[in-house]
Amino acid sequence: MKIQALAQLLENYKFKNTMGKTILIVDDSESIREVVSFTLENAGYEVIVGIDGQDALKYFDGRHIDLLLTDLHMPNMNGIELIREVRKLDAYARIPILFLTTESQRDKKMEAKEAGATGWIIKPFVPAKLLAAINKVMR
Repeated sequence: MKIQALAQLLENYKFKNTMGKTILIVDDSESIREVVSFTLENAGYEVIVGIDGQDALKYFDGRHIDLLLTDLHMPNMNGIELIREVRKLDAYARIPILFLTTESQRDKKMEAKEAGATGWIIKPFVPAKLLAAINKVMR
């Protein structure tokens, strides 16, 4: 029943303006990547997946990315370091960046904001809230 309810929610949430929009999700947790990918793809987004910050940087090669959604704690390069690196790239300096994290501490949110994050979403997330946050920052 829960899968059917989620599928109905995603179908109802689908917006024409999501089609052709590309979101790069970066998280070292395979299960989080799968849930987020499923949610976004079913809402009509194109999804690119990175396993950590260092891996994600290879996608900032001139291709069009509409939004970056990144975790905080990852090996090789964490989410805040990734945000800082992306903000140094002229072509991507103004894309929206959402920080997906279990951290609810104010200092981590402020550090992410200072690095260039547009906003954050606390895990575990509700798919509808994730989609609403993405829609809000991608206007």
